[in-house]
Amino acid sequence: MLPETVARALTDYRDLRDRHGVCWGEEPLSYVVQAWATVFLDRSHDYWATGMRQLAERLPGASEDEIDDRMGEVDVDRVVRDALGGEALTSLPALRLRPGAVTLEARARVVLGDEPGRTWLLLDSSRDEPVTVLVDGDAYEIQPRGAKIVGVRREVVADGAPVDLAPLTRRAEAAAVRLRAGFPCRWSVTSAGGQGWYPEGAPPKVDGHGRAYFHGDDLVVAVPAEPITVTVTRGMEYAESEVALTPAAGGETLVELTPERLYDAAAHGWYGGDMHVHLNWMGEQPAAPELAAAAQHGEDLHVLNLVAGNVASARVYDREALEHWLGRDLPWSDGRHLARIGVEYRNDLVGHVGAFGLRGLPERFHTGFSGEADWPPNAVACEELHEMGAVLGYGHPFHLPVSDTDPPEAAVRRGRNCSAREIVADAALGLIDTLDVLNHSSISATAAVYRRLIGAGNRLTVTAGTDAVLSFCHRGTSSGPPGWERVYARVDGPLTAESFAEAILMGRTFATTGPWLDLTVNGHGPGDTLDLAPGEHVEITVTSVGPEVETLEIRTADGVVAQGPPGRLTATLTAGEPTYVVAVATGGPHPRSFHGSGAYAHTSPVYLNVAGTRVARPEDVRWCLDWLDRLEEVLRESGVFATKDQYDDHVALYDRARQVYRARLG
Repeated sequence: MLPETVARALTDYRDLRDRHGVCWGEEPLSYVVQAWATVFLDRSHDYWATGMRQLAERLPGASEDEIDDRMGEVDVDRVVRDALGGEALTSLPALRLRPGAVTLEARARVVLGDEPGRTWLLLDSSRDEPVTVLVDGDAYEIQPRGAKIVGVRREVVADGAPVDLAPLTRRAEAAAVRLRAGFPCRWSVTSAGGQGWYPEGAPPKVDGHGRAYFHGDDLVVAVPAEPITVTVTRGMEYAESEVALTPAAGGETLVELTPERLYDAAAHGWYGGDMHVHLNWMGEQPAAPELAAAAQHGEDLHVLNLVAGNVASARVYDREALEHWLGRDLPWSDGRHLARIGVEYRNDLVGHVGAFGLRGLPERFHTGFSGEADWPPNAVACEELHEMGAVLGYGHPFHLPVSDTDPPEAAVRRGRNCSAREIVADAALGLIDTLDVLNHSSISATAAVYRRLIGAGNRLTVTAGTDAVLSFCHRGTSSGPPGWERVYARVDGPLTAESFAEAILMGRTFATTGPWLDLTVNGHGPGDTLDLAPGEHVEITVTSVGPEVETLEIRTADGVVAQGPPGRLTATLTAGEPTYVVAVATGGPHPRSFHGSGAYAHTSPVYLNVAGTRVARPEDVRWCLDWLDRLEEVLRESGVFATKDQYDDHVALYDRARQVYRARLG
């Protein structure tokens, strides 16, 4: 039974969903509006470019920056229509309202029994005058050449005549399958066209590849008595097993299927975690904690860090769960699976910080929303959260292309886009512990910034946070399973929140979309420091496991020193200037990788001190100083401050960081 406060909050979230739809009544910031659109659009549909074009037509003469600032003002249903480019989806059939004609375009969904199924319907008008359509008795006026997405169950009337909804569905004889692996797994049951089938009560979730999935074992699923495909896996440490069958009508067919294990990290003291998962944060179906429990065990995800956080207003979702379970393992934790609830501290101007292992309730959860000032700097929250025992890391850090040779301006642009801009200051002052190099946004950009930061003398651990949202059902990687990216940490002794946090703080990690990646330097692994004499040699070995890897790299502060095919890569390095060594594994798009860019893994560094001196590469230090200069400009351009003193507090923070970096230049 849920704690009363948690149950009441869940009821409130359902009420918000019922009254306001997928966005739960949140203020229409650009990413809130986008959340509704991307329930229907996937990576193949360019939401952002389509919205920019729409606003450019509405705001002639506006600059690209001005248009970008106003992306929350798009007519989002029109953007969906235009981005689809005439495509009708199984999840979104279209009623085309053309001059003198009404046409329903649909990919029929298979249904069982006689109950009418609810579906979304795109009302798409190419007429030059408004048109009213009745949907289940409610009137919707569509503006000239406009669009509207509505839910429909039974009837649609357009131009005074009923629309034949028969093309929306195709009825089939019912069958059932019982799915059994012997332990909790992730299952996918699909019929023709990729239509998903789910156990009763399971949310109709799809992953980053658009494939239906759910978690559990010994489950019964109602399916059509037609050819279906059953797939089972259990997170990245397992391969997929698959079987095709045609179940008999009216009966129950047993499917016993077990995924093959590719590697067993815990057997070697490595435990994989997802540091950034939301239970509730808008979405089609508010999520109870039991959904997180099923997902964690079904993915064999060793560590799950659920985070309470706001969206675009003062409400902090899952705060009640945080207060109830503060500092304690969540009820489904066991010796191999640890779940905690922490915080995502959010400011869209300077970045979002995730907290793991929190032992106290913070005073503040966010700044800069609903007209409030971008104050105090994130550093103040970091200090408070550190005092409460939390391990802190910036999440989904960078979204724009940034290469190893780009200046800071490539990452630090104007506007409010949730980038981890303050990290350069916080890292210098020891206020942040990690960076989610593996994230749902730009991994390559984040990795490039990360290597600049450690090259400049900052000690930061590589981590991973998917930003999966359990209350979303159909939104790319947001609705995907927790742990589709993981940080693996080498833990001493049993898995506890304290031992995992210690391993993170010691830097004994690598982060991955799936491949196993091992780095040793003279037998030492990530997080270790070697004290070398000038001219001393070290032997570097990198090994990988996973079919998705195409290339291995060994990198130091000076760049790539060795590159080769997957499996094993070695190099000999002669100590000169102080440096670090990291390993990187990459590969193109692959079924095992849910990230749009493909497969990726990155270790934390092995540090090489030379003649007692730590790495502080002058080029990287100056790069960080340039970053802080640019960040001041961005705050002047895009920040919201009630007084000059509030702005000055940010500048004072950057000045403290500048002193640290300048001292490293000698």
